[in-house]
Amino acid sequence: MFVELHAQSAFSFLEGADLPEAFAAAAARLCMPAMALVDRDGVYGAPRFTRAALAAGVKPIVGSELTLADGSRLPLLAEDREGYQNLCRLITRMKLGAAKGAAAATLDDLAPYAAGLVCLTGGARGPLARRLCGDDVEGARGVLERLVAIFGRSSCYVEVQRHLEREQERVLQGLVTLARAARVPLVATSQPLHARPEGRLLADVFTCIREKTDLDHAGRLLAVNGERRVRSEGEMARLFHDLPDALANTGELALRLGFTLKDLGYRFPEFPLPPGETPLEYLRELVARGVRARYGTGPLAARARRQVAHELDVIGRLDLAGYFLIVWDVVEYCRAHDILVQGRGSAANSAVCYALGITAVDPVGMELLFERFLSEARGEWPDIDLDLPSGERREAVIQHVYQRYGRLGAGMTANVITYRGRSAAREVGKALGLPRDMQDRLARLVSTWGYRDADDLLTKHLAEAGCDTRNPRIRHFAALWMRIQDLPRHLGQHSGGMVIAAGRLDDVVPLEPATMPGRVVVQWDKDDCAALGIIKIDLLGLGMMAVLQDSLTLVGETGGSVDLGHLPADDAAVYRSLQQADTIGVFQVESRAQMATLPRIHPERFYDLVVQVAIIRPGPIVGEMVHPYIRRRRGREPVTYPHPSLEPILKRTLGVPLFQEQLLRMAMVAAGFTATEAEELRRAFGFKRSERLMADVETKLRAGMARQGIHGAAAEAIVHAITAFALYGFPECVVGETRVIDADTGCWVTIEDVVNGRVRLGSTLACDADMKIRKRRVLKATSSGRRMVYRVRTALGREIMATAEHPLLTMDGWRPLAALKGGGLATN
Repeated sequence: MFVELHAQSAFSFLEGADLPEAFAAAAARLCMPAMALVDRDGVYGAPRFTRAALAAGVKPIVGSELTLADGSRLPLLAEDREGYQNLCRLITRMKLGAAKGAAAATLDDLAPYAAGLVCLTGGARGPLARRLCGDDVEGARGVLERLVAIFGRSSCYVEVQRHLEREQERVLQGLVTLARAARVPLVATSQPLHARPEGRLLADVFTCIREKTDLDHAGRLLAVNGERRVRSEGEMARLFHDLPDALANTGELALRLGFTLKDLGYRFPEFPLPPGETPLEYLRELVARGVRARYGTGPLAARARRQVAHELDVIGRLDLAGYFLIVWDVVEYCRAHDILVQGRGSAANSAVCYALGITAVDPVGMELLFERFLSEARGEWPDIDLDLPSGERREAVIQHVYQRYGRLGAGMTANVITYRGRSAAREVGKALGLPRDMQDRLARLVSTWGYRDADDLLTKHLAEAGCDTRNPRIRHFAALWMRIQDLPRHLGQHSGGMVIAAGRLDDVVPLEPATMPGRVVVQWDKDDCAALGIIKIDLLGLGMMAVLQDSLTLVGETGGSVDLGHLPADDAAVYRSLQQADTIGVFQVESRAQMATLPRIHPERFYDLVVQVAIIRPGPIVGEMVHPYIRRRRGREPVTYPHPSLEPILKRTLGVPLFQEQLLRMAMVAAGFTATEAEELRRAFGFKRSERLMADVETKLRAGMARQGIHGAAAEAIVHAITAFALYGFPECVVGETRVIDADTGCWVTIEDVVNGRVRLGSTLACDADMKIRKRRVLKATSSGRRMVYRVRTALGREIMATAEHPLLTMDGWRPLAALKGGGLATN
């Protein structure tokens, strides 16, 4: 039996050329029972590999290839939890003990962390092979003896590889001789950088990017052939027919390596409690105190007590009391240090959060749904985001968390920066040696291509950059540009997500220094952390919070006071301003799109504002939900539902799905999605949208609806509504013949020509908030279909045709076009 024990994915940044999922799929395709992902100096791809491998019926093995001080690399595999913890601690020590990007370990550094780890001696860049390549046999023997002394003879394996290279064969014979003499077992690996042979081309591109050269000048830096791929058991048996023990040992070692990420041992910190109290009891006391302060003996007090009792019951059953106490503790620190803090998102649906002062919106009075925030069916931790004033005050809170839980007990979540669009075009073009001006033209075009229809859009538009698609180099560009999409480029840090652990966080995941001083970042992003049950707290910086804090200070200096939790929700003057779109400088509703729809939606109560903010999102717009909702709200269209089973879900929004939670419930009711499948759908709505992921979700949706007997137009409407939330464009509200200035050329172009691709528009001119003309980048131009439009003619003879909600600047502020009257003053 053969098991690949040294696969390296694209998380070996600028070396591996396939995602972890591709390696898991390759192992399943080749009937390999297990595989080890051993990326360089980290376990960045381990969560994704683990999920994909388990789903494919392949046992995932976790390891890492560590860079040594002499430049060689040593693969280490985790046998058990102790070994994994030692691996994470060792990587953390390497990373935090060196400048960013310069981490390395000595053999002496390895010794304290050897327990539970199995050492392979590595491939061509391993410490043995490098010395043998330089004819330093004694040096190689000395290193092997040292490794055996550190890890033990049963946990040290001499690694042999055959990639059909003559020099490699000479080194292999030397490795075999050393192993036999030292009585150390052999293991055969292929050390694949890509799952299939064609991945070599992209691996060569990464080599060029890494070495700052191009394919014409890379020479021997490039791979000799395409043999760094996943090989089958039969192929490896033929290659190592003279070393059958090297193959057999891979299977035996794979059986021995029992650790998986299911055995992380992560624990959330325990909140310090008063003597004799449990977390839930203490939380009940705090909440009861908060309910008395928030509701007193008013008309909502009884309902509020019933609601918090229900919520505390759920929190108790899910054992989440400690989490709420820790978030409350952060909020209390903010209050004690005069830092404005506000819970955002679905946490506003919780009466417990309101009573604790985490949020300032009364969910009982607003009749908000707690299950949108926390539900036993979701099977995951709640997500409480805290908005803080951006700048020094937010940083003070982040540093407080580090001080509270220790530098090794807390860390920022990672943000994996991937190759997309322009960056991919520039890097691939540079590696292929394309002329600089062509690289620039290709990069400028990419933002209009997108990459949703790979087989059509890219090849169709290459000619726009002056490219001859018959040229082999251009054809390679097209293929490689597509392959590099979404592959990791480097690791960044999340804008505010922090994870904390009981004890040492680096027992769970390696830590490394962030670019910003005083911070460390874990090697996994927020989705990986969530999938593994690692708790995240978002401490987000918001400029408007800084403005609010300064405003509250000014109010206090004049003798007034403001309680954000008791602002009246029915102030008529506020609603009049909103209905007139007089919202310049009003957070959340000051954009042109918001101002255009405010007079049409005509908000009259708080829930109308909830809808107003939610409706101006790419998902509802492209899902064609905005205009049906407005027509139904104005009584111009009857309220209908795609299917009768969806009425309870959509009744409050007049049959039109506007909220993500509605889409999830629609999938569960109409397609029979389980809670787990609904969670996958929710993640597909995330920041890094993937058409491939949504295509999988759509397949499940259609199959599920077919089983429920939903077909035809109803099924299409449901699929369109759900998928539009993940794959979307941006709207425009002027007619096609409207002309705008191309800021790069100074020429007039029509919107219709831009939409139809006859003209490329990279940037145009627009007013900023100070009424100054600025150059602005055009993100996208899409058709909104046939709409009724108005023609407006000014006194100077200028004309504009646009939809009724198109905003124009008047002496009374921005007003929708339909509200203008003859003789009025507007910008010309």
